[in-house]
Amino acid sequence: MRLVGWAMRFVASWLGREGVAFRDCFLRSATAALLRVWTRRAAMTDTRTYSDRTLYRRLFAQARPFWLHIAALFGLSLLSMPVTLLTPIPLKLAVDCVLAGKPLPGLLAAWLPQSARGAGVWALGLLAWLVVLIAGVKNLADLAFAGLRTYTGEKLILAFRADLFRHSQRLSLAYHDARGTTDLTYRIQYDAPAIQWVTIDAFIPLTTAALTLGLMLVVLVRIQWQLALVALAVAPLLLAVSVFYHKRLKEHWHEAKNLESAAMGLVQEVLGAVRVVKAFAQEDREQQRYIQRAQRSLREQVRLTLMGASFGLIVAVIIAVGTALVLYIGARQVQAGHMTVGDLILVMSYLAMLYGPLQTLSKSATSLQASLVSAERCFVLLDQQPEVVEKPHARPLTRARGEVAFENVSFSYGPGRPALREVSFVVPAGARVGLTGPTGAGKTTLVSLLLRLYDPQEGRILLDGVDLRDYRLRDLRNQFALVLQEPVLFSCSIAENIAYARPEATEAQIQAAARAANAHEFILRLPQGYQTLVGERGAQLSGGERQRIALARAFLKDAPILILDEPTSAVDLETEALILEAMCRLMEGRTTFIIAHRPSTLDICTVRMHLDQGRLVPGPPAGGQTSLG
Repeated sequence: MRLVGWAMRFVASWLGREGVAFRDCFLRSATAALLRVWTRRAAMTDTRTYSDRTLYRRLFAQARPFWLHIAALFGLSLLSMPVTLLTPIPLKLAVDCVLAGKPLPGLLAAWLPQSARGAGVWALGLLAWLVVLIAGVKNLADLAFAGLRTYTGEKLILAFRADLFRHSQRLSLAYHDARGTTDLTYRIQYDAPAIQWVTIDAFIPLTTAALTLGLMLVVLVRIQWQLALVALAVAPLLLAVSVFYHKRLKEHWHEAKNLESAAMGLVQEVLGAVRVVKAFAQEDREQQRYIQRAQRSLREQVRLTLMGASFGLIVAVIIAVGTALVLYIGARQVQAGHMTVGDLILVMSYLAMLYGPLQTLSKSATSLQASLVSAERCFVLLDQQPEVVEKPHARPLTRARGEVAFENVSFSYGPGRPALREVSFVVPAGARVGLTGPTGAGKTTLVSLLLRLYDPQEGRILLDGVDLRDYRLRDLRNQFALVLQEPVLFSCSIAENIAYARPEATEAQIQAAARAANAHEFILRLPQGYQTLVGERGAQLSGGERQRIALARAFLKDAPILILDEPTSAVDLETEALILEAMCRLMEGRTTFIIAHRPSTLDICTVRMHLDQGRLVPGPPAGGQTSLG
């Protein structure tokens, strides 16, 4: 801090009162002009959904919890400004004071002993020490900035990804059905880092570059105002080039993001169905499909790279022209005796530092487009509203009795795609309901509405005489245990999969649930017992084993309502017997809905409901009386 204060006093004393006044006036004018330019560009440029101004505002609002970290980064960045101003000073003083014999400035001369002030060796040693000191301070500041930038940036990205992931889970199944998982994964994993680039990697360098630009101009005006005007003449050209490339780059980045997401989707689709691909020997075909999609993405990336390179080329040529003009005019000024050689060296050094911020302001403003497109994709996701929402003062529900009623329920997945039509029935608590019907009749839709994964467009569904929409969502779904035709297991241990519904369950409770599901014996035969990893989607287990793990999970949840979706369709007869035995134990005292085609499964039902084209139609009784309301 002492070095910074000394540097600012040195520059201020060197500039004089007029220079300080000019600096203040310039900074006010430049800041106002820069804000007008940014505002005008934000107003002119609309993305598919948001303007640039809206994206900036929302990104900084998202980063608000980390404003102290960002402020510290900004402070470290500002520290580099006086150090940057001081960097060429030792060279100028060495040329003018040591080589040309002029005295050192009073502020520096005070650091030398009285007897050594006229000695060039002592002055040169002092200037060499000053070079080392300036470089050390600059590199220490850079080191602190790099460490804090990495920490803050990763925290920002993690928080943004967490928000996106949480919101993705809240979205209705209709959105997931339409968009698929790959697009959401791409936005969470690859688009979310845009918040770091905009709020840290772009905003701080842009602001620092603008301030540094102002200070550099003040210094150049103090040395030679004609050269300052010549140097600044390239700024409008750089700004015009940046505006020209702004819209074109943003449009192409939209296309590039969509193509990358599509290529990633194909990879996920093929690897997820790799057994089918191998079984039909279609590896080469899928390889060609991937290459075709990837090549489209490649062409778009090449186009973006060429556009960026052409922009960089134009900027470099403009800056080279400005540098050449300043060098020519400055050399003529030295020849005419209006400037010293040291002054010319200082001007050229400051000119390089002046054009650096100009390049940053121009290039970064264009590079922002990729991050703004990513940010837009993230906010489009965050702004999606779930179709199934909880009422503000929803009713709590501890444990339901299990009486279910449908009253004229109709549901459609879209125009011309009705799934249920005016379905009405009453199921008393504890009943076992067998749902039958051809594929596409609406059986899975019916149980999905029960779980409130969707809401009916017409009619209502009652649980214990209360509309499902009046309950708290978490409490409502805790009343159901679900076993699917293709049981979903996670890439963790068997114990963790069983305890998924009750993570706080003890080892004894987990094993008791496994015994009830006829799974304990085969689990003990595995190499690591309950700690055996099941692999992705349970790939290390057989279909019957996965089904019994899913049944054990339902036993452990101990919910009053049970939904079994084709639980025995993919197992052999021996395994089916074990599953049916476990199911009978599980259904005791619970309202149960079973979707099945095998008569052996439906024989344990007390009520059978037959669906056809979304309507309830008469069906044969199964092991008991049919009771439809």
